[in-house]
Amino acid sequence: MLTHEIEVKTLRHDMMLDITADVVRAVAASGVTHGAAIVYCPHTTGAITINENADPDVTNDMLQQLGKMVPWNQPFYAHDEGNSAAHVKSSMFGCSETIPIVDGKLLLGTWQGIYFCEFDGPRPRRAIVQILDGGQPA
Repeated sequence: MLTHEIEVKTLRHDMMLDITADVVRAVAASGVTHGAAIVYCPHTTGAITINENADPDVTNDMLQQLGKMVPWNQPFYAHDEGNSAAHVKSSMFGCSETIPIVDGKLLLGTWQGIYFCEFDGPRPRRAIVQILDGGQPA
């Protein structure tokens, strides 16, 4: 089992940052040919997701819709830090994704990318990539 850390610096309050190339590099450096990569966000106001990475309008559309579904200010929010919406969004997306590794490559669909989701930025963040070696296929 190998662990890699990806440093992420978010630039906006809400954003989705494509970290696919970083995860690909982590997999290549591991030498694992068959197994899985677990990409994990250790922050309660961030998340990891997989979605289309060919058209940047997709992430914009997602963030706009999330803003409508989970507005930043609600009269019933009670969390002292004032970032309840970020916590809700993080839980909606989840903190990790698992991607199979086959023949040394991430088994992503043609249009898929791995995103670090920022819901309470800008700030320095990190994503953890855990590479699991599944051994050689039978």
